[in-house]
Amino acid sequence: MANKITDMSKIRKVIKFYSNGKSKLFISSYLSLSRNTVKKYISLYEILGLNLDAINAKTDAELELLFSNTTVESISPKLQSLYDFFPKMERELKKVGITIHHMWEQYLVLHPDGFQSSQFRHHYKIWGKRVNPVMHMNHKSGDKMYVDYAGKTLSIIDKESGELKEVQFFVAILGASQYTYAEASMSQQKEDFIRSVENAIRFFEGTPAAIVPDNLKSAVIKSSRFEPTINETLADLAEHYETTILPARAYKPRDKSLVEGAVKILYRRIYANLQQGSCGLDELNSEIWDLLDSHNKRKLTGRPYSRYELFLEDEKQQLRPLPERRFEIRYQSFATVMQNGHVQLSRDKNYYSVPYQYIKKKIKILYTSSTVEIYYKYNRIAMHRRNYKPYVYTTITEHLASTHQFVAGWSAARFIDWANSIDTAVGEYILQIIDSRNHPEQAYKSCLGILNFEKKVGRERLIGACKRALDFKIYSFKTVQKILENNLDQMIDPEKEEKEQELPDHGNIRGKQYYH
Repeated sequence: MANKITDMSKIRKVIKFYSNGKSKLFISSYLSLSRNTVKKYISLYEILGLNLDAINAKTDAELELLFSNTTVESISPKLQSLYDFFPKMERELKKVGITIHHMWEQYLVLHPDGFQSSQFRHHYKIWGKRVNPVMHMNHKSGDKMYVDYAGKTLSIIDKESGELKEVQFFVAILGASQYTYAEASMSQQKEDFIRSVENAIRFFEGTPAAIVPDNLKSAVIKSSRFEPTINETLADLAEHYETTILPARAYKPRDKSLVEGAVKILYRRIYANLQQGSCGLDELNSEIWDLLDSHNKRKLTGRPYSRYELFLEDEKQQLRPLPERRFEIRYQSFATVMQNGHVQLSRDKNYYSVPYQYIKKKIKILYTSSTVEIYYKYNRIAMHRRNYKPYVYTTITEHLASTHQFVAGWSAARFIDWANSIDTAVGEYILQIIDSRNHPEQAYKSCLGILNFEKKVGRERLIGACKRALDFKIYSFKTVQKILENNLDQMIDPEKEEKEQELPDHGNIRGKQYYH
C-alpha cells in the first residue's frame, strides 16, 4: 500500500512540475523516473483534460484508478468533442485572416465548458501530428504550390529504337488542400521543367500566389540564404502567370516537407501499379493520371473528405484566373546592328530591323516561337513577328534612315519589271543574275547598278551590253561594266555577221547539202 501512495505522489509531482513549465528531462532526473514513464503520465494527463486543482482534489485511490484504467488511445468525451471540432477548424485555418484564437472562440461558443486557449492549442498540435505527421505547417488556400522531382526515375520504351529510357517523375502539390499533380517527363532540363510547372498550373485551373521549387538548376541558378538567383525563364513564367517564385531554403526540410511527403505516398500508390518499360511517354502519363485521380479522391487520414473535395470547396476559388495564352519560352541571343539597320537572328539565319540610331550597337534579342524582341540597355527598341524563312529581311520602314528607306522596297519582282520595261534582253539578264545567287537579295545591288547604266550610257547601249553578256553566259555587274567600258556592245559578233551575210538561194549556187 505504501508503494501505491509513493507512486501516486510521484504522479502528482510529475503533473505539478509539468504544469509549472519544467522540462520532461528535469522531471525524469529529479524524480528518478524514466523519461518514457514521465512522457506516459504527461500524455495521460493531457488526454484526460483535467487541471492541476482537479488532480489534487482526488484521493490516491481515485488517481490510481484513473491513471491505471486510462490509455493513450481512450479519451474523455470532452476531448473527443474537441477532436471532432479539429477537422472543421483545420479547413477554416486555410482561409486568409482566420487564426487559432479565432477558432478557439468559436469552439467555446459551442462548448462553454471546453478547454482553455493553451490546452486548445496543445491538443490541436497533438491531433495534427496524429492524423498527418507531414502536415505540420499551416498552409493558406491558394497560397503556395510546391514542386519537385522524385528521386526514383521511371522507364519507357523508345518506339524507334526499342531501347529502354529513363524518364523523370515530376510532382506538384497545393499546400492547403494537398491536391496533387504528377507527370513523367524526359528530363529535368529547363524546357521540360518549365513545361511541367505550367502543366500543373493548368491542371489546378488557377495560379497560386507563389511557386516553391527545390534548388535544382532548372529553377535556381545560384542558391542563397537571402537572395537566390532565379532562372530567367522560370521568372518569365512567373511574370506571365502573375505569381512569385520562392525557392525552398537549402538544408531546411520543413520548406519542402509537403511535396516530399507526397512523393513518398505516390511511390506506393502510383509507382507500384505502373506497367513500366512497355509503353511510350504518352501512354505512361495516361496511366499516371488515372492512378493520380484515385489518389486525389481518396479520403485523407482522420478526415471525412478527400484532397479533391477540399480543393473544390476551399482552395480552387482562391487561385488566380489563368491567362488565355500559354507561356512561350523565351530564348536570348546577342548581335551587333549592321550598317543597313538590321540584326541577324543566327538561329534562323534571317534579319530584323531596328531604329537606325542603333547602327553598330550591341543588342540583345529575346525570341519565342512567335515573336522577336530586340533590347538595348534593358529598353526594348523593336518587336517583330518571328519569320522562320532563312535569309529574309523583316523590315519596319520607320526604323530606316531616309537614305535607306528606298532599299526597303527592293524585291526580285521590282527589278525584273524595271528591266523588262527597258527591253526583254535586259529583263532576261536581270533574271539570270537573280537566279544565279543563293538568295535573291544577294543580287539586288548588282541589278541596281546594271539598270542605272541606262542613265549613264543610254538605253540602246545597255540593251546591247546585256545581249552581249547573255552570249558570254556570265552574269554579274562587272561583266556589263567591262562590256560598256571596252565598247564591246558596239562591236559586231563575227558569227552574227556571217549569218547576216549568208548568200541567197540560186539555181547556179551549190548549197551546203551538196557537201554531205
